[in-house]
Amino acid sequence: MLLALDVGNTNVTAGLFDGDLLAANWRLRTIHEQTADEWGVLLRNLFALHALDLARVKGIIVSSVVPPVEAPLAAMAQRYFHTEAMFVTHETDTGLVNRYDNPREVGADRIVNAVAAFHHYGGPCVVVDLGTGITFDAISARGEYLGGVIAAGIGISIHALVARTARLPLVDFREPDRLIGTNTVASIRSGLFYGALGTVDGIVDRLVAELGPDTKVVGTGGQARLLAPYSRHLALINENLTLEGLHLIWKRNRPQ
Repeated sequence: MLLALDVGNTNVTAGLFDGDLLAANWRLRTIHEQTADEWGVLLRNLFALHALDLARVKGIIVSSVVPPVEAPLAAMAQRYFHTEAMFVTHETDTGLVNRYDNPREVGADRIVNAVAAFHHYGGPCVVVDLGTGITFDAISARGEYLGGVIAAGIGISIHALVARTARLPLVDFREPDRLIGTNTVASIRSGLFYGALGTVDGIVDRLVAELGPDTKVVGTGGQARLLAPYSRHLALINENLTLEGLHLIWKRNRPQ
């Protein structure tokens, strides 16, 4: 079995692969101060709840954009799973050619998403990841990671709006009942929803114009499925894209 961990700024997504099958997955909070033992106990409890055997895990692969958690995760892998974790970096053989000016600057999650999207859907393609930030990553027909666009995420927008204004309340992100809000909460909810939708469709319009009309667009991340019915472009949704990319990279570098 392979344990894949995607460490984002807000959440850690964990997936357990039994061969090519994603047997279980969990979404956890990213806690910078969590120790190796705390990670180990947390994962051990999750395995126990699903009647899974830690001893069957023979490999761990991690993509991380949060450096403080990497050393504890490495120690956890050794202590609780008796294996060395593989961390995806700019030097990892992913099968894609990285065209970024400085490949070190690309977040591991963006490369991992690109690997899975190109594998499943071919190129050219664009990955739209609606997480803490909204990232747009472009992959050519020849399997080149071309770069992309980074915009403020929905959660960031919500908290920034509340933090920078005196009387606006914190609201949840969901589809509004109508475009024109008739109270403050409804107005904020409409602005957040249609603002995110406009950002996604507007940027993808420009990316498709540059990459070509046959460009596939793949949505992933927490809010992708919520926006998809209203988007002109988010026809393909794969919520496990990052985990699948990690699995593909593992197989490429550590063949079973």
